[in-house]
Amino acid sequence: MPKTRQILVTSALPYANAALHLGHILEYTQTDIWVRFQKMRGHECYYVCGDDAHGTAIMLKADEQGITAEEHIANMRAIHEADFADFLIGVDHYGSTHSEENRVFSELIYQRLVANQHIAQRTIVQSFDPQKKIFLADRYIRGTCPKCKTADQYGDNCEACGATYQATDLIDAVSAISGATPIEKESLHYFFKLPEFSQFLQHWTRDGHLQEEVANKLAEWLDSGLQEWDISRDDPYFGFQIPGAPGKYFYVWLDAPIGYMAIFKSLCDQRGLDFERFWASDSSTELHHFIGKDIVNFHALFWPAMLHSAGFRTPTQISVHGFVTVNGKKMSKSRGTFINARCYLDHLDPEYLRYYYASKLSRSVDDIDLNLEDFVQKVNSDLVGKVVNIASRCAKFIAQGNASVLSKNIENTELWAQASGAQQRIAEHYENRDFSKAVREIMAQADSANEYIASREPWKLNKDQAQRQQVQDICSLGINLFRVLVIYLKPILPQMAAASEYFLNDQLDWASAATPLLGHRIESFKPLLKRVENEHVEAMLEASAEQAAALQNATLAKASSSEPLAPQIEFDDFMKVDLRVAKIIRAEAVEGADKLLQLTLDLGDSTRQVFSGIKSAYKPQDLEGRLTLMVANLAPRKMRFGVSEGMVLAAGSSEGIYLLEPDSGAQPGQRVT
Repeated sequence: MPKTRQILVTSALPYANAALHLGHILEYTQTDIWVRFQKMRGHECYYVCGDDAHGTAIMLKADEQGITAEEHIANMRAIHEADFADFLIGVDHYGSTHSEENRVFSELIYQRLVANQHIAQRTIVQSFDPQKKIFLADRYIRGTCPKCKTADQYGDNCEACGATYQATDLIDAVSAISGATPIEKESLHYFFKLPEFSQFLQHWTRDGHLQEEVANKLAEWLDSGLQEWDISRDDPYFGFQIPGAPGKYFYVWLDAPIGYMAIFKSLCDQRGLDFERFWASDSSTELHHFIGKDIVNFHALFWPAMLHSAGFRTPTQISVHGFVTVNGKKMSKSRGTFINARCYLDHLDPEYLRYYYASKLSRSVDDIDLNLEDFVQKVNSDLVGKVVNIASRCAKFIAQGNASVLSKNIENTELWAQASGAQQRIAEHYENRDFSKAVREIMAQADSANEYIASREPWKLNKDQAQRQQVQDICSLGINLFRVLVIYLKPILPQMAAASEYFLNDQLDWASAATPLLGHRIESFKPLLKRVENEHVEAMLEASAEQAAALQNATLAKASSSEPLAPQIEFDDFMKVDLRVAKIIRAEAVEGADKLLQLTLDLGDSTRQVFSGIKSAYKPQDLEGRLTLMVANLAPRKMRFGVSEGMVLAAGSSEGIYLLEPDSGAQPGQRVT
């Protein structure tokens, strides 16, 4: 057993403005597995997370709902905490950046930066929305990247090339709040002198704190020269006021990582822990951050530089992962594959996804694909068909033949040594965050165990009274092999492990994999994990598509001429869309769907079936015989209720949803030009 370590672990803080989706769950699952492994090894390990609760987006969302920002973030925190709990994410404390602890630490670090002359002040020209009378945060300005010329980028960084810049540098910028063209207005701002830390960061980013591919990316930014970082925002803004600067607030990305410290301080106060032991500049403890690749610059440049200046320790390791794709494509609301955490939980067991993610996760920052066909096959084959199958095949013989007491000897010492001897290799894979390698090793041991049981055929031997003890020995080894597999899988499958502990009448920690259970009584076996059913996956996708349709309809209902247009497209892009006149010859309610109608459309030379989320606005019988417009060349989408072969067009306002239709005289099948 290695020396006991003291470890503090964090995940990126989810923004308190939307529900969690399966991309978020990848990160929290990755973090949770690593933390559970460390705790199983006997280390002192704490995992903290919480809501990132400041910024313009929070303020505007609360205004839209007619509630205070504090009420809004409290509502979102309750939703996030429920999702964490139901996905078995075992945080030691879930907090918020909108806390007194975070105010104290934000002001403390800022004051130390000021004292060390690492804060600059200067008047800048800032974008201002002349309609809403508000300075525009970077994320509320859209335009063309000044570096790579990619359209529809945010005002602070480009998602295409990774460049950072000032919002005023954007080409053809518009306010994402009102659609107005921003004007330029002077404002005094405060800057963190990041370039003064270039040499420090050159060494720090190459000193083993990052994956090599991440360090290489940061080297590009360092070599091109760092810019001073604007850490202030103007009133109105939801956040912490900067001390001694009326009307000025800390930018959300300044106090968000400081939230790691504040949330941990809250845990320390609850449990009587020594905060300084983990955050002092000379600390011998470990600090690990798990984040996505889209926020590397904040965590691996700005954050360590601020900590270094303020006299706190810097991270031991920043573990960066990629994004989640579904069936090989970016998550899409129109395809129903932008799946919220709660939508998944309404239909499927959280441990299915935990296992599938673990089987894909490595030290790489490559994207993780949730291939739903592979998902069903892998969970059913590995967990149900291999691991649980061992216990279900062997337990009945132990119960019937020896009153549920395992044999006092190991029938095949070589096989036992192989399974228990994999402990160190699997531990190294977990430690290195190569979870996919750990899973492959565990399943290789499961294969060996199943091959052994199949070759010995205890169900045949049990027919002969003289062979009954041999049956007990074979099945007792099978139960012990199952126990070892569950120990190895416990960081990934805590719920199944807990049920297995009851069945095995044993508490499973990492060290216990080396010692078999001999002459030990087990409990009656009960099913530990059900198979994934395709119909449940389809139901999840359908529910996700319905949520997306409802959101789209709600957006349409709020639309007005004062709101911004979509990003500009070229004429050739528009010509790709084949709009046709269609006649609704049949409309039916869809059983089991709250918002969908099934429409049969006449296109002149053919008919199409389309599912549309307009049930709240129309009775089916009122639609039959009407003409409408449809996107005829939209790729078919398989839904639980059938295949949707296009999309009808609708508009919306506060009054409701309105199906679009052509002037009288139009004929089904005519192209709209």
